[in-house]
Amino acid sequence: FQSIFTGLLGPGELLPLPTRIVVGISDFLAGIGGLVLLGAIVVSVIGIRFYYKTPKGHRMLDGLMLKIPIIGGILRKIAIARFSRTLSTLLSSGVPILQSLDITARTAGNVILEEAINKIRVGVERGETVTEPLKASEVFPNMVAQMVGIGEQTGALDAMLGKIADFYEQEVDSAIASLLTLIEPVMIGFLGVTIGSIVIAMYLPLFTLIGKMSQGN
Repeated sequence: FQSIFTGLLGPGELLPLPTRIVVGISDFLAGIGGLVLLGAIVVSVIGIRFYYKTPKGHRMLDGLMLKIPIIGGILRKIAIARFSRTLSTLLSSGVPILQSLDITARTAGNVILEEAINKIRVGVERGETVTEPLKASEVFPNMVAQMVGIGEQTGALDAMLGKIADFYEQEVDSAIASLLTLIEPVMIGFLGVTIGSIVIAMYLPLFTLIGKMSQGN
């Protein structure tokens, strides 16, 4: 492509800048650059997986996931819904509170949440209510702590946790639906701009050639 239009435009004539960028990217990916990029991606994925298996890496990446805009909020709601549903099910089945918290912590799926639940368990062991360490945690919203407090005061903690789980499961469904609604037009716009830019870049040399032929005539 490049040699054809360079020959038609004449010696010393450069292709338009957008076309040169597209051709450069294409040559880079088609040559050794593509292999280098693929290798870098594979090495990065493997490195992240190995780092995630270390205690420090596990904690850092789990914490980072909860801080990602939009996605982090959804993951936090999923974690709270899982915590509430698991603990509610265990308590309603007659499992003691300390054992229930231990099981819930081990099935949390996120080390940050696991640490927060373990702090709640330690607080309960010292004679505190579930609400006190829950309020001190930065993972759980105040609304959750308040609802748990009401559940403890009324002796219906398992039922209140079930209501919290229902609420956050609905919140997760709504958040995911909103995210998908947002992603669709963004992806369509991104693909449209990308494909349109490539098509324009490929046709620019033709327009330049037509212009030179018109000037010649």
